[in-house]
Amino acid sequence: MSLPLAGITILDLTHVLAGPFCSLTLADMGAKVIKVERPGMGDDTRAFPPFKDGKSAYFAAINHSKKSIALDLKNDGDRAVFERLLERSDMLLENNRPGVMDRLGYGWKAIHSAYPAMIYGSVSGFGQTGPDAKRPAYDMVVQARGGVMSITGEKGREPVRVGASIGDIVAGMYLCQGVLAALLDRTKTGQGRRIDISMLDAQVTLLEHAIALTTVTGKAPGPIGSRHPSIAPFETFHASDGLFVIACGNDVLFEKLCVLLSLPLSDSPRFATNPERVKNARLLKRLIEAVTLDNTRAYWIAKMTAAGIPTGPIQSVDQVLRDPQILARNMVVDVLDKNGRAAFTAAGNPIKMSGAEDRTTRTPAPDLDGNRGEILRWLDGT
Repeated sequence: MSLPLAGITILDLTHVLAGPFCSLTLADMGAKVIKVERPGMGDDTRAFPPFKDGKSAYFAAINHSKKSIALDLKNDGDRAVFERLLERSDMLLENNRPGVMDRLGYGWKAIHSAYPAMIYGSVSGFGQTGPDAKRPAYDMVVQARGGVMSITGEKGREPVRVGASIGDIVAGMYLCQGVLAALLDRTKTGQGRRIDISMLDAQVTLLEHAIALTTVTGKAPGPIGSRHPSIAPFETFHASDGLFVIACGNDVLFEKLCVLLSLPLSDSPRFATNPERVKNARLLKRLIEAVTLDNTRAYWIAKMTAAGIPTGPIQSVDQVLRDPQILARNMVVDVLDKNGRAAFTAAGNPIKMSGAEDRTTRTPAPDLDGNRGEILRWLDGT
């Protein structure tokens, strides 16, 4: 079975997370990814704990299935190798601050002039334009400035960063979408395009309901814990042994919940419609928990699932890695070492595509400059 990007070569100058997450997704779909790293140091994440046998598990989780070559783009000999790589590549990815690639002589205009079919993907904190384009940024900065932190956490408490690095991850996803669209466009025009992704822009796209609430009510929403601001009941609830979630996204599901819990609420003016339930969400939560506290999470999840009510446990990461549904979808994979033994664990590829192999293992994360000989032989055609 052929992977859809087999035969596509990506020259990946990105580091840390947003860009490498994009190139990882492309590698999972069959692209040949050549990771160009700084001599001596490599990607910053090589130094991120935890470590196993002296190697970063963080780096391995994001950079498996790639090849590494260390090049100093200020060195004439390394530039010559880099330009040979450009000749053989379909796509260049970079996440330097705006202006850095231009100073090196490898900005979009120069690349497009020399290699008009090359797709050029850039991701940065604030994008290539605007007054703050050249400011540095990390995930924490854009989560804060992009408004996501302001709506995350418990009511009345300080804003909280989302536990996953969504500032990087979402930007990486958009970069992936952009370069794939450009790849499709190239089949029609023969020309490459420049994709410009801002991490801050990507955070703004996550504010869906928050933007709607702010522009209609004139008041910016704050954190409300696990509750959805526009749907009820849609949050965490207490059972006798802890929390679980119930998500009733429409009146039909709410009526099913009322029947299951023997609560005569679906005809009450305060709860008959979703807008009224949202207004009375705190009272509704107390009424539901007066029933759910009488039994365990497992009991209620089983009963609600049988009734067709969306529900589920709040799982820790170790529980996620053992979840039968997640395992059945091949979403936990082994990253192998050079001897073919399982060395690290990583997330699988969530893009399931007919006619494409969903591999159960991944090839090793590369040592710094570990594929130089192989890459040079490939350039020589030997």
